[in-house]
This record gives sequence, C-alpha cells and structure tokens, in this order.
Amino acid sequence: MNATDFASTVTAITSAFGDPTRRAIYLTARDQVDGVTASEVAEKFDLHANVARHHLDKLAAGGYLEIATSRSSSGAGRPSKRYRVIGDTMPFEIPVRHDDILITLLGKALAELGTERATALAEEVGVAYGRAMAEGMGDRVGGQQSVRTALHAVADALSAHGFAAHAEQHEGKLRIVSENCPFGEAVIEHPVICAVDRGMVAGMLGSLAGETPVDLQSSKPMGDERCVTAIDR
Repeated sequence: MNATDFASTVTAITSAFGDPTRRAIYLTARDQVDGVTASEVAEKFDLHANVARHHLDKLAAGGYLEIATSRSSSGAGRPSKRYRVIGDTMPFEIPVRHDDILITLLGKALAELGTERATALAEEVGVAYGRAMAEGMGDRVGGQQSVRTALHAVADALSAHGFAAHAEQHEGKLRIVSENCPFGEAVIEHPVICAVDRGMVAGMLGSLAGETPVDLQSSKPMGDERCVTAIDR
C-alpha cells in the first residue's frame, strides 16, 4: 500500500469509526447474525431513535453495513430496516486497492474514442456505478433525503472507495472535496477518467435526493492538489 492509499484508508476508517458509540454499535451489529434495527440500537445504547439511525446509516454509507427490510412475524405494520455487517472481515483488514495497469489501459481506450464521446461514456459508467452504490445504502431513493443530507452520505461512500472525501459548504454552495484520487497518476495523462468521479457523485445524489446537477471545478489534471465537485443547486 502506498502513502496515498494508506492516507485514504485511514480517512475512511476514521470517518466511520471515529465516534466511540458508533464503534460499539458496529461491534453489536457484528455479533448479531440477523443484524440490528435502529430501535434496538436506541434501546441498548440509550439513544434517540434518530441518533441511532444516523450512526447506522453512516456505517452503511461507508460500506460497512448492509440494509435489508423485514416484517414482524405477524406481518402487520411497516417493514423495519435491519442493518447487518457485510462479510466477517474487520474493515481495517481491507486495504484500498487499484490496478494501475488496468486504469492506464482504460485511459488509453477512452482516448481512442475522442474527448467528447469518451467523457460521455466515462460519466455514464460513473452514474450507473453511483446508482448501484446508492442502492447498497438501503433503497433510499427519489427525494427521500435533502441534498445536504445526501451529500454527506455520498462523501462517506466515496471515502470508502479511496477518495478521502468530505462534504462542505463554500461561498454559499455545497460541494464534495476529495483529497485523494484512487486512480493514481493515470488521471494526469488521461483526464477523461475524472468524468467517472463526476458521474458517481451524480448517480448517488440522483438516487438519494433526486436529479442534481454537479460540476467538477478542480482536479489534478487541472493542476490542483484536490478534486472539488460542486452541486449546482
């Protein structure tokens, strides 16, 4: 693992497990084969249900828990969300990985298509992958969240994929800042790859908060130290 991958891994884990209560909740969910609900967590840790749900959703957004719905044995009432640990490996045992050879090959292949078509294709792939990531957060789609709330979930999901991202408000506009690029130096030679990142943000936000235009304002190919994706709303 190189220095940037290490920094990205630490950032992702710190974002998810920096809170001691959240760490305890994760371990509790890990011990339950069928997972836990927000109400069960709220009761066990003496939390408001919304606070318990926030911790669980934070872990789910980072890719550490998966969400499923289930009904009571009587079949009555609304289905409840159950949060289960994904796999049986502790999260810090999984390093962030990328394959420089495949990424470079992708960049060259996209370059053969021409800038306009390659950018459109890369963004389409990013959007589709972003939607799939949002579905993994638990079917939270179609305007069920505010853009501001969804943006934090998107940043957590990006961090889990190596982007070391965070959401912030700057000069009255919301944006996502990525301190690391998991695609490495390949983006310098093939800037079209950045369209994948932009598409992932658009795809996740579209699923979580409704269609939301995004704009890549800065990136390494532009000569910047970090990538900034602004929300045009």
